[in-house]
Amino acid sequence: MKKEKKATVTAADATETIGKNETIGKTKESFATESVGAAEVAANVNISEILKDKKVSADKKRKNALSIVLAIICVIYVLPVLAVLINAFKNNTFVKTDTFALPFGEMWAGFSNFIKGMTFGNYPFINSVINSVIITVLSTFLIVLCTSMAAWYIARVNSRFCKLIYYLCVFSMVVPFQMVMFTLSKTANTLKLDTPWTIPIIYLGFGAGLAIFMFVGFVKSIPIEIEEAAAIDGCGSLRTYFTVVFPMLRPTMISVGILEIMWIWNDYLLPYLVLDINKYRTIPIHIQYLKGSYGTVDLGASMALILLSIIPVIIFYLICQKHIIKGVAAGAVKG
Repeated sequence: MKKEKKATVTAADATETIGKNETIGKTKESFATESVGAAEVAANVNISEILKDKKVSADKKRKNALSIVLAIICVIYVLPVLAVLINAFKNNTFVKTDTFALPFGEMWAGFSNFIKGMTFGNYPFINSVINSVIITVLSTFLIVLCTSMAAWYIARVNSRFCKLIYYLCVFSMVVPFQMVMFTLSKTANTLKLDTPWTIPIIYLGFGAGLAIFMFVGFVKSIPIEIEEAAAIDGCGSLRTYFTVVFPMLRPTMISVGILEIMWIWNDYLLPYLVLDINKYRTIPIHIQYLKGSYGTVDLGASMALILLSIIPVIIFYLICQKHIIKGVAAGAVKG
């Protein structure tokens, strides 16, 4: 009996020991499996981090290269303005020989170039400034007012005739001015459009394409329910436009106004062909006529007047450049 009991206990102990060993073995196997899985996960994480770091470094290199290229382009664009600024204070003799040298010593002319440029010839420089201001202000006002009303009508009526007018206006943007300048000059002289007070009508025709294109895109983004509510309240077409639509067009109006002002203020060819040069001159035409005997040109005085003419435009653009981006983006919502 004792031997049987011992055998039974020994067998039970052996079975228990075997079970424990199997459990320990399974635990070790599961632990090893988990260790291998954790190692694989860690390896995958390390690989993804390495690839991410490489991608970030590649993006940084690409951005740095793009920044360098854009910086070089900016320097190329700014270089002519710097040349004008430097040579505006330099004696005429050194403008040709030492164009990019700083005006020190005997090169320095001070403000004598500005005085000479404004007092040269028989036509006063102040009259040229007044003519440029009149033409620019009147032309911009006409373009903004007339094209905004036309764009509102085109966008809301949307008939075949309106679509035809719209596409003709868009097509006018790709027509070079040189194709029509001689016919236009003759027509302007026949219709007596050769004064600073009448030439804005011609600028209205040439500036309408871009303005209508921008205004139509913005008007289409305005909910028509606002205008319907104004009509229910008893507003007519003109009152709806000036009280409801006109204030909402402000971002695009500013953008169109800035672009048109920069174009008209610097324009030389159209006033030269249309205006009576003996009576009316703009600033670009006045600079062109800074010639002495035998066709000699005082480059120092010319640079000084060019600097005076571009300073207002640069200041105006820097102040209003954010409105250009807003207006163009607003006009591109729908089209």
